[in-house]
Amino acid sequence: MELSQGILLLSDPFLKDPNFIRSVVLVCEHNPEGAFGLVLNRKIHFVLGDLVEQAMGIDVAVFEGGPVQPTALHFIHRKGNLIPNSVEIARDIFWGGDFEVTLNLLRSGQVGPRDIRFFVGYSGWSAGQLEEELEEKSWIPAQARASIVFDAPEDQIWARSLHTLGGEYAQMSNYPIDPQLN
Repeated sequence: MELSQGILLLSDPFLKDPNFIRSVVLVCEHNPEGAFGLVLNRKIHFVLGDLVEQAMGIDVAVFEGGPVQPTALHFIHRKGNLIPNSVEIARDIFWGGDFEVTLNLLRSGQVGPRDIRFFVGYSGWSAGQLEEELEEKSWIPAQARASIVFDAPEDQIWARSLHTLGGEYAQMSNYPIDPQLN
């Protein structure tokens, strides 16, 4: 699979990096300078209104997008037709856009919690770094699907993503985190 935006990176079942154990990263941008992605399955214990003053009263979950710039806020959504300046990164998956419009759409109910995900921080790779990690088999690439990105409970995204690949990958979803403890 070609490495590009709109790809999911599923961590290898035995990846030991604590930032990425059993994680699923949505690649939002990939170019010769590097890659930018968001971890989809690390919900934090805050809602958007807790973190952004303009979003007071908006109780939409927030996720840890990765270890880089933990104070930066990013979002992905399904509503590219409603949110100006958003970038389509895969079919029915958009990144960013006009934040004020987004807040108004959330308040009016035109955008709901199953349409959008907010992230603090992101995952980043320098030029060639992600390609090296793929060669080392740290990541299993898969095509992003809106049904997994937005509809799957965060604690099931990794396993469901592996199941969509079938075969040996589907079996990997049952591997223990540390086989020595088995």
